[in-house]
Amino acid sequence: MKMSFDVEMTPEEMRKLLGLPDVEAFQRQLMDDIRERMVAGTEGYDPIKLFQPYVTGTMASWDMFQKMLTNATSMSSGTTGSSSESSAAESTPRRK
Repeated sequence: MKMSFDVEMTPEEMRKLLGLPDVEAFQRQLMDDIRERMVAGTEGYDPIKLFQPYVTGTMASWDMFQKMLTNATSMSSGTTGSSSESSAAESTPRRK
């Protein structure tokens, strides 16, 4: 059985329905900061420094997520060490 639904919603209504935060004020403040720095001149305008406070926590979260996925895949494949340790052990000749 195939069913389809057509729903007409504004982005604001969809955010509220999904329980997502309203970031409009944050975006407006960020754009105002960028605009002020651009108007002040290119010498003081550094986009990396502007976004640094907002990105730091996000990057740490992604690092933790990546480590979790790496650990999960290594557990499912049955490997226990890192790839550099296992490759070093494979290249070392074994004595009989």
